[in-house]
Amino acid sequence: MLYGLVLIALAVPLLHGSASQDADAKKEGELKIAFASWRDGNSQIYVMNSDGSGQTNLTNHADGNDPSFSPDGTKIVFVSGRDGNPEIYVMNADGTGVTRLTNNSTIEDEPSFSPDGSKIVFESERDENYNIYVMNADGTGVTMLTTDVDQDFATTFGPQPVFSPDGSKIAFVSEIRRRGWDIYIMNADGTGQTRLTKRAVWDNGPAFSPDGSKIAFTSGRDGPYGIYVMNVDGTGVTRLTTNKANDWQPAFSPDGSKIAFASDRDGNFEIYIMNADGSGQTRLTNSAARDASPSFPLLPKKN
Repeated sequence: MLYGLVLIALAVPLLHGSASQDADAKKEGELKIAFASWRDGNSQIYVMNSDGSGQTNLTNHADGNDPSFSPDGTKIVFVSGRDGNPEIYVMNADGTGVTRLTNNSTIEDEPSFSPDGSKIVFESERDENYNIYVMNADGTGVTMLTTDVDQDFATTFGPQPVFSPDGSKIAFVSEIRRRGWDIYIMNADGTGQTRLTKRAVWDNGPAFSPDGSKIAFTSGRDGPYGIYVMNVDGTGVTRLTTNKANDWQPAFSPDGSKIAFASDRDGNFEIYIMNADGSGQTRLTNSAARDASPSFPLLPKKN
């Protein structure tokens, strides 16, 4: 996804959490959603409670986009052009301790953590074409995973690449390999690249379910862009949203019971949440500008 053209971005890969943990987190106010908002004149990172309350600006007028929580919920990795070029940064979940991780003359984009928090997968055009890279969580050890002559990067419709919950796979989007945007999956070392969607439309924005059995994604295969879910092998595609507007960029809740997403169904891009089967769609944000890029953290581990 080109940073200056982005409409919405990133979902974070999630580990398995129990329903009782989810309830405890909600009760204690621990379950948060990070998102990007343009309500202050430029894209900035916000956080809110999972019911939409407590919306708080974390970046305080310095631009930020594509937020993704670390597995323990203590960090947020994001993209910012505050130093003159879109680069990847990390900060504490309260907005403090902002640290720049990449430093290149090209665009670095779409970061997300590995399930153990030790790696960050992202996109870069540092080698003259968008490809998928991985680096240590402190920005060291950058390794190129895809070397395709086509573009292995995000479009303007959702986040990618993302790790599977067990860390063994990465889902991503590739352009032109089959004339269009399709979702692929590969091993975490870049081997075994396999195409999952095979439609002459834009399929993108993959997000793993916490148990790793499903991938939610965005597609325009039935008209306006909607949220779909499929098995991790690409079978069993099911549409979850069916309105005449555009629904983009799904993100599973830690227990897999909910999916947050962005939609312009009410005339402006806002963040919504629904049950994992598509029922109970509820609006969470209501601003005069665009809100997008929802990301859940993982729930705290119980002792």
